[in-house]
Amino acid sequence: MRILFAWIGRADLDAEQRSFAGPILDALRSRPFDAAYLLCNWPEAEMERYRDWLARAAPTVRIVARLALLPQPNAFTEIYRHASAFIAEALKSAGPMTTLTFHLSPGTPVMASVWLLLATSRFPAELIESSAGSLNTVQHPFNLPAEILPDLLREPDRRLAESSAERPGAESSFGAIVTRSPAMKRVVALARKAAPRNVPLLIEGESGTGKELLARAVHSVSPRAGKTMVVVNCGAIPANLVESRLFGHNKGAFTGADRAQPGCFEEADGGTLFLDEVGELPLSAQVALLRVLQEGEVTRIGENIVRKVDVRVIAATNRDLFTETIERRFREDLFYRLAVLRIHLPPLREREGDLPLLLDELLARINEEMADDPLFKVKDLDAGARTLLLAQRWPGNVRELQNTLRRALVWSDRQMLQADDIADALLPEIVPRTDGILDRPIGKGLNLDQILRDVETHYISRALDSTGGNKSRAARLIGYSSYQQLDARRAKLGL
Repeated sequence: MRILFAWIGRADLDAEQRSFAGPILDALRSRPFDAAYLLCNWPEAEMERYRDWLARAAPTVRIVARLALLPQPNAFTEIYRHASAFIAEALKSAGPMTTLTFHLSPGTPVMASVWLLLATSRFPAELIESSAGSLNTVQHPFNLPAEILPDLLREPDRRLAESSAERPGAESSFGAIVTRSPAMKRVVALARKAAPRNVPLLIEGESGTGKELLARAVHSVSPRAGKTMVVVNCGAIPANLVESRLFGHNKGAFTGADRAQPGCFEEADGGTLFLDEVGELPLSAQVALLRVLQEGEVTRIGENIVRKVDVRVIAATNRDLFTETIERRFREDLFYRLAVLRIHLPPLREREGDLPLLLDELLARINEEMADDPLFKVKDLDAGARTLLLAQRWPGNVRELQNTLRRALVWSDRQMLQADDIADALLPEIVPRTDGILDRPIGKGLNLDQILRDVETHYISRALDSTGGNKSRAARLIGYSSYQQLDARRAKLGL
């Protein structure tokens, strides 16, 4: 299939009255095109009149005309966006055996430059122009040499890097959570109930499960939705600066404090403060955070002024804070203060039926976010690629799935990704190190009963040590139903 793309120019619109073909019709009569896809920056009535006239003048060619109004005729970004989206849409319905031709003559010089850019990067095409009554093929004057390509890719690269971190936008809401699994639907139901409350919420879940996405959804439907949601990654702040970031500091409070700076509690006053990876906070900062939660007031480092703050705290962690509390790596009083409401986000492997939905949703988002990249083509997955993706465990959860799709779309030149494209994009799974218990050779010298006794003795002793001898809490730590079961095992092991 051969398709002509062009902007409708003034000369084309005037062709009917002046009894000459105009650049577009001249091209359709000179070359065997099957379809003409035309963009128009003129009033809609003029476009429709020209489209009907052109269909009568070239009855064997399918005419598709689309209104693409521009803020000004030389608006490069808008011209590029309209043209690239129009081509991608046409190719999706036309099929892989399609050849493209871009007409440079109709429209403004910027429109012609965009066709040239697209033909030499994202959509390989023939370039034509009308000159002195004849139709000529234009040789590509360059092939995006090294001094041009980096400038074109700078902005798409920035967006790609930002989106790979999966930082949800401020508009994230429950509608952005794609699910049909019962486990995730229960999470959403609990989060909706938590949203109107003004008490702390703790969100637990593995890395990449979407804890910030859920936090933003809660904020977006809460009474504080009109105020700011401040996000703080507690694990990314140097230990000596944590309290300054949370509570602020006065000028001269420490070396480098050249001006007064409010902390994130003040920044979030009236709104929501999201403490991501709260389990990474040092114990000294946990004590100060507890006081703010209890009293609703902060004091900047280096001053004695007490400032009242009205903040709803949502905390998130990929650690088991209950276990961290028992093992005294996290303050028990702070844990219970943060976990007034507590939600556990299930990992992707436990979200039955969600993976196929997420594949389609994430693929559509990535195609959309990369649309302005001059080297990118809209892509899809064939059956083999989908099967391979569905077979993975995804220990990195939704973030890992999303970034795998991004890598596959960047690496592959195919518009229909295959299984080998996905295999190239998959990261090796990180297998935790063991102490060799599972790797011992079977045969001479192996005593399974002794190995099991050693393992059981080791973990019972650790649990008792970490709880200060409290048998009920130690039993819970290692999965026993009661301290009586723990006593029975200790007796059998001779402990």
